[in-house]
Amino acid sequence: MSHTQVKSYTDKQLLEHVININGFNGLPQGYWILAIRSNEDVFDVFDDKFYIFKGSEFIDVMTGTTNTGSYGLKAFTKWNKNGAAIIKSNEWYYDVYQKGLHRGKMTALRQVGKMKYYRDGNKDKKIDEVGTIYEDNYYTNFHTNDYTMTKGIKTWVIGGWSVGCLVSNNIEKYYNFLSKVGYNKVSLCLIKEF
Repeated sequence: MSHTQVKSYTDKQLLEHVININGFNGLPQGYWILAIRSNEDVFDVFDDKFYIFKGSEFIDVMTGTTNTGSYGLKAFTKWNKNGAAIIKSNEWYYDVYQKGLHRGKMTALRQVGKMKYYRDGNKDKKIDEVGTIYEDNYYTNFHTNDYTMTKGIKTWVIGGWSVGCLVSNNIEKYYNFLSKVGYNKVSLCLIKEF
């Protein structure tokens, strides 16, 4: 059972939309992630989607989160007194990921380029994209929510699996995608549901 109500889109709808997103400089030739942040923003639930493309070719779609989970939203002072890292949506981030390890424990796409962030420090259980924009590499990687290669979806609860990272909860689809990427850089376009 899916815990996300993010709309489903056709390839054409998505590709027509992303050319109007801030920073667009052509579709990446290699693999890239189109992350869609849900309007629901259900607290601590994997309620977003990741569409995987290679150039203009649709490859797959998987569920996940673009938002910090409960742990990050409550305990952010361990990392930054200003708030939890929230990747700014409606932006292109070219060549921002490359295969590596997340926390030394799992194969992931590690952040290698800068992204834009807000800091959410009000602890209201909602992701806020307001205030100062910071641009840096905070190692908000793209990874899954299990250190084993379990198949399918293990949980719909984010918990401590994201304190700013993009996280897929569909482990099988995640590793299938990573097996195709090699060590080429991967771009990200993060948008809000439209």
